Amino acid sequence: MRPDDELAVRVRAALAGTRAFHEVRMFGGIGFMLNGNFVAAASRRGLLVRVGKDQQDDVLARPGARPMEMRGRVVEGYVYLDPSALTDGDIEVWLRRALTFVETLPAKASGEKKPGTKGGTQ
Repeated sequence: MRPDDELAVRVRAALAGTRAFHEVRMFGGIGFMLNGNFVAAASRRGLLVRVGKDQQDDVLARPGARPMEMRGRVVEGYVYLDPSALTDGDIEVWLRRALTFVETLPAKASGEKKPGTKGGTQ
């Protein structure tokens, strides 16, 4: 089993029975969505958690944490965690932290697009 597949199994186990999650392929791995909002992803780069902009600096101060970057720019509110340093208990804690943030967001309808984006209305 590849390391990112193993991480996805560990994330599924941590999320089991908590809520109705939807899995999607994203960020080179498997993303976990709640009410249409991204919560976390397991990939070869590590465990990506959505903690929100207000929590980002606190999370980045922890060992094994690094900012998510896309095209050379930091994506605020998203942090990668080194999976080799994470116990199953750690994964549960990080997912709970991500869920706490995501639960503050409004639910998105299935397939909802932002106005002005491909597939959305203007």
